[in-house]
Amino acid sequence: MLNRNELIESNVRLVHSCCKRFVGRGIEYDDIFQVGCIGLVKAADGFDDSRGLCFSTYAVPTIIGEIKRLFRDNGAIKVSRSLKELSMKVQKEKELLEKCGFEVTVSLLSERLNVPPEEIVEALDASRQVLSLTYENDDGVGEHQLPSESYENEICSRILIDDAISRLNNEEQEIIKLRYFSEKTQTESAQILGISQVQVSRKEKKALEKLRVYMK
Repeated sequence: MLNRNELIESNVRLVHSCCKRFVGRGIEYDDIFQVGCIGLVKAADGFDDSRGLCFSTYAVPTIIGEIKRLFRDNGAIKVSRSLKELSMKVQKEKELLEKCGFEVTVSLLSERLNVPPEEIVEALDASRQVLSLTYENDDGVGEHQLPSESYENEICSRILIDDAISRLNNEEQEIIKLRYFSEKTQTESAQILGISQVQVSRKEKKALEKLRVYMK
């Protein structure tokens, strides 16, 4: 078990992974990163390895929580023009799929729009920012806050998956990407990698076992 300082130093990459999800929303990256580091420190201080959790599983939601607090404290989140445009495309596609009776998932939207899943999550999140409605009452002007559907869990999951895959060796990463992101068969993956199907099967099994440990 790593000590507190080792936990922090060896997981700074998680802060960068979380921060990237908030680029272009009105706050400088350095400021986001500093707050993310605060979240990492809090996670290191509050982590209890006796619960059987992987540190990254515990840390990512804590880091994201601190970053979101920064945006809340600074007012409405500003969304980049490109993200707004993607958000509109995603919403139109989502509505079309729902009308056609499909169960809409991030993976399906990603496939239909040819956009990485993490960008779909960001676009969905951007389209569901908290809405403010002003109203008049006896005390003057008040404000309702309408909470929106959150995709935070999907963002956390994606960050954890990316982090776990990055800890595999290069060949294992390539196999996982071919099999589970490009949806290639073991035979197709073997042809691309120049190895046998049996080798792909063995290496894939080993990589999946590692991922289970990393994401425990």
